[in-house]
Amino acid sequence: MSRDQVIHTEDEIRRIRRAAEVTAGVRDSLARLARPGMTTFDLDQLAAELIRETGGKSAFLGYHGFPGNICISVNDEVVHGIGRPDRILLDTDIVSIDVGVELDGAIGDTARTISFRELPDDLARLFKGTQESLMNGIAQARAGHYVRHISQAVETTAKKYRLGVVQEYVGHGCGTRMHEPPEVPNFVGYGRGARLVPGMVLCIEPMLNLGTARVTTDPQDHWTVRTRDGACSAHFEHMVLITDNEPEILTWPKTM
Repeated sequence: MSRDQVIHTEDEIRRIRRAAEVTAGVRDSLARLARPGMTTFDLDQLAAELIRETGGKSAFLGYHGFPGNICISVNDEVVHGIGRPDRILLDTDIVSIDVGVELDGAIGDTARTISFRELPDDLARLFKGTQESLMNGIAQARAGHYVRHISQAVETTAKKYRLGVVQEYVGHGCGTRMHEPPEVPNFVGYGRGARLVPGMVLCIEPMLNLGTARVTTDPQDHWTVRTRDGACSAHFEHMVLITDNEPEILTWPKTM
């Protein structure tokens, strides 16, 4: 194992699979239960209850001081949004729900963006492009490939849909810790990145914007990341196990 790889044991993979499964269940339950008129704090508290029911605990709460049970990012918020009692969800909002659960020494981490109505054309393009970027990136998560293959697939798809690719925040290894090597950018940088081998678990998570790729962090809460131009952003994330054959999506949804 090199410093840019974490290769998990069979026992670890068994526990990671279970953590990922329950995390995906919480994500999808929240997506079904979220309604206009709820506050984002209501949604965060509902997440806390659902996570407790799994027998696990929030992997985000307290992580580097983060104050929420999940990340709830609305409209122009990209990632790391905090549930607030004064933020009422509207039927025109899009909402990114990012869930992390720690269970039996393993971590699940997954995200999806939802809407409450039929999407106008620009938001439909954002949703379709981000989901397609994710799936095209996953298709490259194969033993013998490099992280660069994933990054290139995500970036190429995002460009096809004319979407801005956030560069300050990237995917990552995940399994027994929230963030493990390697980083998995959604854009092509210098070098090939880590070589992919069976037993690695990656979080692949395009964060794509309708407008500029540039983002800013809220100066008041020091967590919420927003697009600089106020355009909407979408975030979809799966955990993927590198195998000897096809990539195994550990957080495959019931619906998406």
